[in-house]
Amino acid sequence: MSAPSPVAIPEAQPRPRFNRQEWSGAFGDLGTDLPLIVGMVLAARLDAASVLTVFGLMQIATALRYRMPMPVQPLKAMAALVIAQKLPANLLYGGGLAIGISMLLLSASGLLEWINRAVPKPVVRGIQCGLGLQLAGIALKEFVPSDGRAGWWLAAAGFGITLLLIGRRRVPAAVVLVALGAAYAFAFKLNGPALLGSVGFHLPGWHQPTLADVWTGFLLLALPQIPLSIANSVLATRQLTEDLFPGKPITARRIGLTYSLMNLINPFLGGIPTCHGSGGMAGHYAFGGRTGGSVIIYGTMYVVLGLFFGPGFQSVIQVFPLPVLGVLLLFEAITLLALLRDLAGSASEFL
Repeated sequence: MSAPSPVAIPEAQPRPRFNRQEWSGAFGDLGTDLPLIVGMVLAARLDAASVLTVFGLMQIATALRYRMPMPVQPLKAMAALVIAQKLPANLLYGGGLAIGISMLLLSASGLLEWINRAVPKPVVRGIQCGLGLQLAGIALKEFVPSDGRAGWWLAAAGFGITLLLIGRRRVPAAVVLVALGAAYAFAFKLNGPALLGSVGFHLPGWHQPTLADVWTGFLLLALPQIPLSIANSVLATRQLTEDLFPGKPITARRIGLTYSLMNLINPFLGGIPTCHGSGGMAGHYAFGGRTGGSVIIYGTMYVVLGLFFGPGFQSVIQVFPLPVLGVLLLFEAITLLALLRDLAGSASEFL
């Protein structure tokens, strides 16, 4: 796969498009987000309808604000702690509100911009490279082998199809890949009665974190997350917007403010803590996303799942094969690793 080429865009960001390439790009971040969302819903016994609907609405709002494939993702360190320790929902909501307040203070004070200027580009590239290697490892060690030999064959077919189709406008690669996964699910995994029984209309619930929840959530969840968020959600994402969309640079302060705003809203509606991320943008971009359209399509999928399939979310998710998510994740990783090309011939930048 060739390294991503920057897209020269005009001063005003293009309006969201909904062509075949944007539909393909919409599925580029699925492999990262879905397992974390499922894990948190099950571990903390969250209301799936609220989680999915709010997550989707944040995707749509972010896409309209940035007009580029700026992703919204679960906070990875928080998700890992909640899943591993089975922390209750009230602490997750408190931690989300705490990190929203923390990021607001860092953004409003100008500290994020100072950090952005102080950290050299090779360090940011190292962060992106590390994330790419991590995503590739998850794809190859956990997702692809999950269905045994059949999963390996499915992943190999998906990888080959993606190599043949990626970059072709008429036949979007990710759409074909997701269709392949759906066909596999219908043939081997679909439980029709369970799927139909999960249909119903459900709105997000209201939650109000207490001061004790916010303080405990800050100590247990927000503090471990803040360094990762500054590095990947802000610095690496800002650098990637400059790499891929050089005509409209985005400041670290702006990314920090939208990050904080999401987490000042999410807890009250039963949503999980969220961030932006270079991996998510790389995933949308790798499969064709060039405007906010791919993120709007992606967000709408979650809103529909939350409003109409929330109670049966686990049944719905078990239908889709993990090896296909692994292929999506692998191409997301390759896109991040390809960014190292601009340092390959510049050893002086490491000095």
